[in-house]
Amino acid sequence: MALDAEAVVKELRSTYTSGKTKTFEWRVSQLKAILKITANHEKDIVKALRSDLNKPEHETFVHEIAAVSSECDFALKELRGWMKPEKAKTTMTTYPSSAEIHSEPLGVVLNISTWNYPFLLSLQPVVGAIAAGNAVVLKPSELAPATSALLSKLLSQYMDTSAVRVVEGAVPETTALLDQKWDKIFYTGNGKVGRVIAAAAAKHLTPLVLELGGKCPAIVDSNINLKVAVRRIISGKWGCNSGQTCVSPDYIITTKAFSAQLVDGLTSELKKFYGKDPMQSNDFSSIINSRHFDRLTSLLDDEKVSGKVVFGGQRDKSNLKIVPTIVLNPPDDSLIMNDEIFGPLLPIITVNKVEDGIGKINAKEKPLAAYLFTNDKKLQKEFIRDVSAGSMAINETTLQIAEHSMPFGGVGESGFGAYHGKFSFEAFSHKKAVLTRSFAGDVEARYPPYSPGKLQFLKVMLSGNVFGIIRALLGW
Repeated sequence: MALDAEAVVKELRSTYTSGKTKTFEWRVSQLKAILKITANHEKDIVKALRSDLNKPEHETFVHEIAAVSSECDFALKELRGWMKPEKAKTTMTTYPSSAEIHSEPLGVVLNISTWNYPFLLSLQPVVGAIAAGNAVVLKPSELAPATSALLSKLLSQYMDTSAVRVVEGAVPETTALLDQKWDKIFYTGNGKVGRVIAAAAAKHLTPLVLELGGKCPAIVDSNINLKVAVRRIISGKWGCNSGQTCVSPDYIITTKAFSAQLVDGLTSELKKFYGKDPMQSNDFSSIINSRHFDRLTSLLDDEKVSGKVVFGGQRDKSNLKIVPTIVLNPPDDSLIMNDEIFGPLLPIITVNKVEDGIGKINAKEKPLAAYLFTNDKKLQKEFIRDVSAGSMAINETTLQIAEHSMPFGGVGESGFGAYHGKFSFEAFSHKKAVLTRSFAGDVEARYPPYSPGKLQFLKVMLSGNVFGIIRALLGW
C-alpha cells in the first residue's frame, strides 16, 4: 500500500493541536513507554542488530540499548525543570515589567534516521521530540531492515500512535514525507543526502538539524601512556561498529619518530582483542552491505595506497567483513585521505613535529569530532583553541558524546544543530519570550504628538544614567 504522507501528517497535526502532547503527563507516559521497550525487548533488539550489522551483543547493549534508556531516564528526571519558564531580566525600557522565556513544542516533527546505530539514532531524537511535547514521525533506515521492522512493531505496540508514528520504506517514502510541511526535520546521515533534505526543507522554510560526519582526526603525541592510548583508539575505531561511526577516528597524525612505536602498539593490542585471525572474530561488526564493502575495498585497492598497508587488509565479501587495517602514510591526494572512511581502515600520517598536526587538520573541512593524545598542557590548549570541530576529547575517543551535559552536533560541513540531554529538548522547542506589564507606569513621552521635551526625556531614560533618570522622573 502506497504511503499517504499527507494523511499521516494531518492526523498527527490534529493530535498536536488538541494539546494532548503538550501535557507533562503525556510526555512522561511516552518516555516510560520507550523505557519499557528497552527493558522488555533486549533480546529482540540484539537479534535485529546482529541481522543488520552482525553487531556484537556487547556493543548493541552498551551503545544502543543502554544509551537509549539512559537518555530516557535523564529526560524523565529533568523534564519538569526543563518545562518551567525561565526568568529573564528587564530594564528601564519596559519598567515596571517582568519577563519569562517559555519553551513550547514546535509541532509535528520528522526524524529521518540512519543505519549504523539504527536503534539508538532512531530513538534518541524521538526522546527529545517527545520531551519537548511534539508529535513525531520516525523514518528508520531501510538499510537496517530488521531494526526498522522491529521499531515499527514496538512503537505501534507501546506508544500513542495518534502522535508517534513509524514510516518504513526507502527513497519513495522519504520523498513523500519530505514533500509535506513539518515544523522541524532532524536528519542523521551523510552530506549528500543532507543536501537533498535541506533543499526539500527550504521549500517550506522548515528548520533543520543535520547530523552528518567527516574525517575525524586524532593527533597522537609521544609523551603518553601508549598502551592506554592505543586501547582507547581501538575502542573508538574498531570497537564502535567497525569504524562505521560518525565520531570514530578517521585518521591519525603522529611524528615520524614515533610512528613505528604507535603501529607496534596498535597491532599488538589488536591481536589481543581480535586474535591472530581477526576474520574469525565475532567481536566486530560486518560492513552494512556490498555497496559499502566495495567502496571501502576501493580505498584500499587505490594504487597510491595498496603498498602502504602495514597491518590487516584481508577482506571477505561473502560475509561483508574487512579486518582491522592500518595504512601508513598514504599520500594526501589518495581517496582514503579525502573521502570519509566510515569503516575499519585507519590511515596514519606522519609529521616532523606533533604541533604540525593542527595545520594538517585545518587544511580539511571542519570535522564532527577531533582527538588529541598528549600530556603537554600547552599543546592541549593550542589544539582546543585552534581546531574547530563539533566536539573534542583529550586522551580519549568517542566518549564525549556519552555525557548528557554536553551538546552533540557538527560545525560546517559536518552538520549543524545539536542534541543530547537538555540540548535534545531545546532542539525541538521554541523559546518564546513573554513580557508582562501592569497598567501602571505608563510614560506619556512614548506617544504622539512628539516634542523636543519628550525626546529629551526618553534620551535620559534610555541612557542608563541612574541620576539622570531620577531627575527626569522628578521633573528637575
